[in-house]
Amino acid sequence: MHDITYSPTKRQRNLKRLLSPRHVAFVGGRSMVDAIEQCVAGGFSGAVWPVNPKYDELAGKRCYPSIDALPEAPDATFIAVPREATIEVVRDLAKCGAGGAVCYAAGFAEIGGDGVERQRELVEAAGDLAVVGPNCYGLLNYVDGVQMFASGPGGERVEQGAAFVAQSGNIALNATMNQRSVPFAYVISAGNQAVLQISDYVEVLADDPSVTAIGLYIEGLSDVPAFSRAAAKALERGIPIVALKAGQSELGAKLALSHTSSLAGDDKLYAALFERLGIVRVTSLPALLETLKLLSVAGLPTGDRLAIFTCSGGESLMSADRAAALGLALPELAPAQVAKLRTRLPDFATISNPFDYNTSVWGDRAACAACFGTVLAGDFDFGLLVIDYPMADPVGQVAYNAVIDGLIDASEQTGKRVGFCSTLPELLPESERRRAIAKGVAPIQGLDEALSAFAAAAVQACRRQELSAAGGVQAAVLPPRTAAPSDPRLLDEFDSKQRLVRYGLRVPEGRLASAAEAPAVAAALGFPVVAKLARPALAHKTEAGAVALNLRDAAAVADAVAAMTESVARYKPGLVAERFLIEKQVGSPVAELIVGVRRDEQFGLVLVVGAGGILVEMVEDAATLLLPTSRAIVERAIRGLRVAKLLAGYRGRPAGDKVAVVDAVMAVAAFAEAHRDRLVELDVNPLLVLPEGQGALAVDALVVMDGE
Repeated sequence: MHDITYSPTKRQRNLKRLLSPRHVAFVGGRSMVDAIEQCVAGGFSGAVWPVNPKYDELAGKRCYPSIDALPEAPDATFIAVPREATIEVVRDLAKCGAGGAVCYAAGFAEIGGDGVERQRELVEAAGDLAVVGPNCYGLLNYVDGVQMFASGPGGERVEQGAAFVAQSGNIALNATMNQRSVPFAYVISAGNQAVLQISDYVEVLADDPSVTAIGLYIEGLSDVPAFSRAAAKALERGIPIVALKAGQSELGAKLALSHTSSLAGDDKLYAALFERLGIVRVTSLPALLETLKLLSVAGLPTGDRLAIFTCSGGESLMSADRAAALGLALPELAPAQVAKLRTRLPDFATISNPFDYNTSVWGDRAACAACFGTVLAGDFDFGLLVIDYPMADPVGQVAYNAVIDGLIDASEQTGKRVGFCSTLPELLPESERRRAIAKGVAPIQGLDEALSAFAAAAVQACRRQELSAAGGVQAAVLPPRTAAPSDPRLLDEFDSKQRLVRYGLRVPEGRLASAAEAPAVAAALGFPVVAKLARPALAHKTEAGAVALNLRDAAAVADAVAAMTESVARYKPGLVAERFLIEKQVGSPVAELIVGVRRDEQFGLVLVVGAGGILVEMVEDAATLLLPTSRAIVERAIRGLRVAKLLAGYRGRPAGDKVAVVDAVMAVAAFAEAHRDRLVELDVNPLLVLPEGQGALAVDALVVMDGE
C-alpha cells in the first residue's frame, strides 16, 4: 500500500496567507472603491492598500503607484484590471514574495484560442504565488472579515463554519445570499483553476480550525489523484465534504468544458470517487446548503440510527415513507422505552418510530424533554424533530419554542446529537434558526432536505469508520496517474486466461489445438466441449462466427472448426485461423456476470462488475469502482446489483457462489494492479456463477496491454 503524507507545498503555504491575510492590496481603478469599502465594512482589521498610479487615494485609503511601492509584500491582493495587465501584476506579486491573489479578469482558457496561451503565461508568471481564478468573483473570509469579491455578497461574521468552494462565481455569490442560516467561514469562487486546484483548497481548509465542513460545486477535476489525497486528509481530520457535481448530462458536460475549460468526465466515475472517499453527494444547491448546515452545526453523526419526533400522523407517515425511499432504517423502540413512555402519554398515543409525541405534552418543555430523552437514551445516533412554526401567530410560537427547548434539553442529558426541521422550508423563522445554531442544534428547512441530509451524512460517517477499521484513509487515496501504454496489443483468449489464472481467476479446463488436432483434444478433455478461434486474436469472436458451443462428439468438433475457418475468412478477408481453444462446456449457471477494467485518463484504472452475457447492454446493471479496491467494497457493490437477486436464489432457484464471485473480481483487480503501467483494457464476459460451493468460471476473457 502506498503511503500518503500531508506536506504542504510553498504555494499551499501561500494560500494560507491569502485566506487569512494581515494586509490586502486592491489593484484597479474606481471600480475598486466598492470592493475596498466592503472589505472594511466586513470588519477586516488589517492594512488595506489600493494600488493605482493615477490616484492619490481610493475609498479614503492612500493609493500606491505600484506593487513595488507597497510597505511590504501583501498577503492577499485583489486584481481587477484587464487580462493582459493581470499577468504583469501577478508577475510583480510573485517577484516581491506576496502570498496570493484573486484574478477577476476573464478571457483566458475558458474562451479557447489565444486564451489558452494567455492562461499559460499567467501560470508561468505566478510561480509559487497562490492565484485564485482567473475568471472568478473572488474569495470571502467571514472569520476575519476579509472580502475580496467582485460583487456585493451576503453573509455575516462567524467564529467557525463551512467553507464553500465553487467553480461558478454566480453560484458562489448566490450561496452567500441564502436565507437558510448556513454559517460560512469561507466562500471561494475558483474560476478556471489555472494555478490553484480544488485539491489545494481542500488540503488547506482541512487544516483550518474554523472550518467545520467543506462544500464543493464541481464541474471537473484536472488532477483526480491529488484531489483524493486532499479529500482523504479531510476525512482523516473529521472534516466532512459535501459535493454538488455538475455536468452529469451530455449537454451539461459540454457546457462545463466551455465554462471553465475543465473536463467534466464520466459521472459514474465521479460517483465512485465520492463513495470511495466518503464524500456526501447532493444533486441541488438547496440540498448542498442544508447538508452543510447539518454537518457544520450538529456535526457528523456516529451512525445511521435515526429517531424521528412528530406531533402529527401525516408528518409521521411522510417521514416514514421518505426514510424508506432513502434506505434509512428507523429502529423500533425497546420495550422498556415503550413502557416508560406509556406512563407519560395518554393511552391513545402511538408509540413507535417515527414517534408522535402527541399534543398532550405540547408546549411543556419538561414533558417534551422527558419524552425525547427517553427515546434518545436508546440505541439511536441522532434525533430529528419535525415542527412547523405558525408564522402568522407570534403568541403560538412560544409553545413551539418550548418543544425545541425540550429537544435541546434531551440532547444535553443524553449526549445525543439532534436537529429539527419544517415540512416546508419557509416555516422555520430566522430567529429560531439562530437560537438553535447557537446551541449546536441544526435547523433544517424542509423535511425531504433533512432526511436526505442525514442519510448522506450517515453514509459518510460509515465510510470513515470502514476506512479506520481497514487501517486508515491511505486505502482510499488513488495512486499517481501513469502514461498510457505506447504499444498495446490484443492478447488471444488463451493467453489472457492463463495470465489471469496466475492471479486466482478460475477458467474451464482447456487446450490449444490446430484444426487437425481439435477432435482428439476434445475427446481427451471429455464431451461436451466448446471450440473457439484462439489465434490470431479477435475481439468479437461471436460476430465472426468463431465460437461453437455444446459440441458432443469428435465429428461435431471437426465440422465446427472447419466452419469457423470459413466464417473467419469471410468476416475478415485474409485472416487465416491458426489455433483453436477447446474447453470443457460449463454446466447451467445461476447467473452470468461481467468483470472488466479500463483505463481512464483522469481516474486511472476503473473496475466494472455487473450483469453479463447478453444482458450487458440490455439492462445496464453494473457497479463502477476505482482501483485499488478492497474485498469489502467489492462485496457491497455486488449486493447493490439487481442481479444480486439471482445470486441470492430467486424463486426457488439455487443460490450462486457469492464468495467465488468476489474471489474472481479480486483476482481481476489484482492482475490490473500488477500491470497498472501496461494495461489498457480487460474484459471477462461472461463470468459464469455456479451454485453455492461450486465456484465461478471465466469462460471468455480479453486483455489489451503493452507487449512484453
